[in-house]
Amino acid sequence: MRQFLICFVVALSFVAGSARAGELREIELKDGSSITGEVVSLNNGIYTIKSGTLGTLKVEESKVRVIRLRSLSQGTGAAQNNTGSEVTSLQHKLMSDEEIMGLIQSLRNDPDFKKLLEDPEVMKAVSEGDVAALITNPKFMKLLGNPTVQEIQKKIK
Repeated sequence: MRQFLICFVVALSFVAGSARAGELREIELKDGSSITGEVVSLNNGIYTIKSGTLGTLKVEESKVRVIRLRSLSQGTGAAQNNTGSEVTSLQHKLMSDEEIMGLIQSLRNDPDFKKLLEDPEVMKAVSEGDVAALITNPKFMKLLGNPTVQEIQKKIK
């Protein structure tokens, strides 16, 4: 459940184009290469990424395998690395399944979802992987009760 919570909100924030500016991400491409940088936007299926070493890049969404929060992919201990792997695996499953992504995208017009992505506490908890903060946030818990979110969770089990 912990990994689902983190990956779900991360996936939602990307679909909504609301990834917080300045956060480093690891963007793994389908060809096996990866880019570290800030995801600036996602418009019309094209990610704009600012990389400290490569400059500003435009990458087609179809070429992206997975996007990870840099902090989740940079674990320090064995348990943290295990959790990071599980999160990465689940995030990949979410973002590579067209049916699941369709359900996630359908939440774009949900007022509770929009409010959630505008909540600085929620976005801070997501960027830090702070599941305890997410679980205690009433807006986040309300979204988990949404029928579409419950359908997404069933599909990834």
